[in-house]
Amino acid sequence: MVSSAARRTSSRLVRRILRRNEFYLFLFFVGFCALVQGFSSTFLTLENLFDVTRTSAGFAILAMGVLVVLLSGGIDVSFFAIAVSAQYGAVKLLIALGVSSLPMAFAVSCGIGLALGAVNGLLISAFRLPTLITTLGTQTVFHGLLLTVLGSRAINSSDLPRCFLDFSKANVLTLSKPDGTPFGLSAFVPIAAGTYVLTWLLLRFTKLGRGTLAIGGNVESARRLGFNVPLIQVCVYSYVGFLAGIMGVINVALIRYVTPTTLVGSELDVIAAVVLGGARITGGKGTILGTVLGVAIFEVLQTSLVLLGLSSFWQRAFVGLIIIAGMSITAYQTKVRNARNLIFRLE
Repeated sequence: MVSSAARRTSSRLVRRILRRNEFYLFLFFVGFCALVQGFSSTFLTLENLFDVTRTSAGFAILAMGVLVVLLSGGIDVSFFAIAVSAQYGAVKLLIALGVSSLPMAFAVSCGIGLALGAVNGLLISAFRLPTLITTLGTQTVFHGLLLTVLGSRAINSSDLPRCFLDFSKANVLTLSKPDGTPFGLSAFVPIAAGTYVLTWLLLRFTKLGRGTLAIGGNVESARRLGFNVPLIQVCVYSYVGFLAGIMGVINVALIRYVTPTTLVGSELDVIAAVVLGGARITGGKGTILGTVLGVAIFEVLQTSLVLLGLSSFWQRAFVGLIIIAGMSITAYQTKVRNARNLIFRLE
């Protein structure tokens, strides 16, 4: 027979799961996948799932950066401008040197991303500027300098260094269809997974991670607790730039084409996916698992629109609804919390 202590433990575990936002996101994700599968029998095939993870790897990497920024109480809309600057700069340098080296491409792209992200962090921490206004301004500056200094000429697949083309075909697992056509799990996926693990370790086991959560909850309280708020802000935005550099190389390999006029303008898609995963726009709340589920739901939505033959304008409406819902939930939770605190003080 099950002891009363074991029953109480399992009951507490169930209640804890039911209180988690991720549990309901998972149920929604499973239900949505089942709905799409009902309309298109090809949706849940292994080939389609591998293809979705391949095309969404860069998106997923940037989602980690956006999560960290939101946890710190800020918001960044310059990450796509950083990614484009990093990828275009890396490709131009490799072509100029006549080198085809994927490690060098990642090193240059991540270096550029890290530097541009640090600029954001320095401006925000030194002058205490609003994060949205600052990154909106630097987005324009970064993109404008890219077009002015490096030019606007597109680089086609025939001119790309060979390492990008080889990287685009690399798989960590290769299978075959019944007709013998190969398909596989892209090498992009473990890189994206690695950024998730890195972010989890950063937030869970480092002082920087604790400080990020602290300033997202209350900046003044974080200062009184001894956290170096300016340094943490510089590190947070530098980390976003670093991830944008990784995404830039993956994006070049994915589309086998690079131009400085792509990506910029789609920042709300990534922010909406992270908010859908439960991250609070006002800071201090969000999880890795929730972000993973938010990205998964967002990517399933994009895929389902194609499979169902619906207009992409539905996606734009969905993005707007997610942001409005996220802000509304945050406002409601704040109102309830303030009401409870008032009752507590009155008692």
